Amino acid sequence: MIAWFVATLKQYPEIAVFLSLGIGYWVGTKSYKGFSLGTVTSTLLAAILIGQLGIKVSPDLKAFFFLMFLFAIGYGVGPQFVRGITKDGVPQAIFAVIVTVFCLGAPVAIAKVAHYDAGAAAGLYAGSQTISASMGLASDAINRLGLSADQTKALLDIMPTAYAVTYIFGTVGSAILLAMLGPTLLGIDLPKVCKEYEEAHGGKQQLGGLNDAWRAYEVRAFQIAPDAMAVGKTVAQAEAMISNGHRMNVVRVRHGNLLEEATEDVVINSGDRVAVIGSREQLVALVGNASKEVDDPELISAPVQGVDVFVSNKDVDGKTLEELEGLPGARGVYVRSITRGATQTQIPVLPGEKLYRGDVVKLVGRTQDVLVAAKALGVIDRHTDVADVAFIGIAITIGALIGAIVLKVGGVPLTLSTAGGALIMGLVAGWYRAVRPTFGRIPSPTLWFMNSVGLNVFIAVVGITAGPKFVAGLQQLGFSLFLWGIVATSVPLILAMYMAKYIFKFHPAIILGACAGARTTTAALGMVCDAAKSQVPGLGYTVTYAVGNTLLTIWGMFIVLLVH
Repeated sequence: MIAWFVATLKQYPEIAVFLSLGIGYWVGTKSYKGFSLGTVTSTLLAAILIGQLGIKVSPDLKAFFFLMFLFAIGYGVGPQFVRGITKDGVPQAIFAVIVTVFCLGAPVAIAKVAHYDAGAAAGLYAGSQTISASMGLASDAINRLGLSADQTKALLDIMPTAYAVTYIFGTVGSAILLAMLGPTLLGIDLPKVCKEYEEAHGGKQQLGGLNDAWRAYEVRAFQIAPDAMAVGKTVAQAEAMISNGHRMNVVRVRHGNLLEEATEDVVINSGDRVAVIGSREQLVALVGNASKEVDDPELISAPVQGVDVFVSNKDVDGKTLEELEGLPGARGVYVRSITRGATQTQIPVLPGEKLYRGDVVKLVGRTQDVLVAAKALGVIDRHTDVADVAFIGIAITIGALIGAIVLKVGGVPLTLSTAGGALIMGLVAGWYRAVRPTFGRIPSPTLWFMNSVGLNVFIAVVGITAGPKFVAGLQQLGFSLFLWGIVATSVPLILAMYMAKYIFKFHPAIILGACAGARTTTAALGMVCDAAKSQVPGLGYTVTYAVGNTLLTIWGMFIVLLVH
């Protein structure tokens, strides 16, 4: 049975790839006391183990899925990348560029000191900086060095070994440095500075964000008392009485037996019943303590819905939520949540926070109001399982063709490679999708598949191919590589934290989020937000992640050239 199983895997290597994915995803989702290998490392280790059987997989499979993965990466970060290099995210973008240089420089220096070859250096870089995608571009660069087939294979085989040894601390160590040691090193009280940031941007609590009970914004019915502040006022005047960042809207009014929609010029009289949306505290202040809440199902039965809106209107780009209250249809519409970037980072819903093209905003309110507000912001992001595959195929083709062009400068061949071309075309496509969201849609599940499975198929082929040489490579590199990996992970992050504080002078609440983004460590961001008891650190994550993810991937080519 075992002999048949081995022979079958050798005859049908695609089965070995699926087996690596199955084991990798199963093991990668398990955790112990918060620690997990992750799907990429688990898939690599499973593939290396299976590769001991001497299975040969076509490199074309690896190339196909890697192009798909890189395009998806660019597509996801495109809007934030462009914003970072053209608008108010410029300081964060520059910060991310410098941090990525630190991330490249540390492994290069270590490789020179420890006398590692280009393959080991690329693996050390990819693992210590947890940027698995860089191994694809490093592989392209190694193949273009003009070495013999045996020399090239030796470099390619040692790379995943170095990656596997250094990745564990790259992941865990980054989270520990940023979330646990970061506030101490910077001398800040993280929850306190996050609270101060929230207060400075519109109030002591979020306006209906994920951390609030949405029940506080239900439609409620009150009967207006004779001494209520709203008596004799129009709906617009009554709503204008509420300030300090709180919002209240009248949706319906009942005058005796007459029920009407609450337009802004409707006058509220003593004894009227009104259906309102807002926090109960403010409602009581408006209608008066003597006014009583009434049970009037017909009055409060205004159709209410929640929709996701893809922000694409250039007129609202960069505007704060407070500024957008004057938009058509904003009356009676509340922001439930804001997500931004490829990692769908939660942005705190505060009056002073800005919206940008490419954000997805969940709006809740009366159906007619929500539809008007959604049109003013962009387009409703209706859930669908259908991806624009024609757009994906053509875009990757164009990017790969551009990347395949080779220019010789002083006899040295320079090229983006097909992988680099696909990444850049993904950036362009993602940005253009945010500007013109009528085509090029890639639903979140599809984008996840292209990102996660695309990368892991590439990793599985790398592991299966390198499997027979893994043990020898581990013996060659030794335990010192693990220690060097700690240095390569820690030094750039420590430099980044102090640079963010003393040179860029970022707000203390977003420093650790910016560092996590520049190093593309989502796990660290989660731990930072938990430690902060706030989503505010995520405001420093999206632009830096977009720039960092792009450059750290491209640096895979550079480290090979610098070390070789």
